[in-house]
Amino acid sequence: MPKVALITGANKGIGFEVARRLAGSGLTVLLGARNAELGHEAAAKMKRENLDARFVELDLLREETIEAASVLIEKDFQRLDILINNAGIADPSDGLPSTASFAAVRRTLETNFLGTLAVTQVLLPLLKKAEAGRIVNVSSSLGSLTHQGNPAWSSASTKFIGYSASKAALNMLTVHLAYELRDTAIRVNSANPGYTATDLNQHRGHQTVAEGAEEILRLALLPVDGPTGGFFEKSGPEPW
Repeated sequence: MPKVALITGANKGIGFEVARRLAGSGLTVLLGARNAELGHEAAAKMKRENLDARFVELDLLREETIEAASVLIEKDFQRLDILINNAGIADPSDGLPSTASFAAVRRTLETNFLGTLAVTQVLLPLLKKAEAGRIVNVSSSLGSLTHQGNPAWSSASTKFIGYSASKAALNMLTVHLAYELRDTAIRVNSANPGYTATDLNQHRGHQTVAEGAEEILRLALLPVDGPTGGFFEKSGPEPW
């Protein structure tokens, strides 16, 4: 049976590109999306390319959809080989600590971090049933405390307290989960896709989605002796 991968937020952008390329490598791909219409459309598009893709309703803020996804995967596949925590939001009301909308910051943290943690907790038993599970948390250079504390960094003026804090927390999840699973064959890593043109940034990024998908794909398909507990971009390790 082919390996099974679940990508959250996979109906568009980097998530869809990662799903398409994994399916092109012969994997069965589950496209997690909160909008059923868009999720079905994305899966249908991939099926027209003769790729094994299926839509799975998955809303990070609705625990019942996470539980239902777990039941479905258990029933149909008995395991999950790859989990890519890609889904996330950016809120236009986010910003500097003194002016950011508190509601926007809360919503961003609840989605990007707490929602991802919920998905990971529920699906971890299925990943443990795989021969060598892989978890990739899609982070951002904006979640790096080292970068954010460096006034000479090229994006030093980009300050969104909610989004950056959510990605820093996601990196902490990577470190803690890798430690917890250190005696297993599961590898857990964070990926910085780079500044990619997607809906998240109103397509202002300088990379294509194909370029943004590269490091996520590498970490999803790590060999058995691959790293765990790291933060990487295409050119190599990222500083925490």
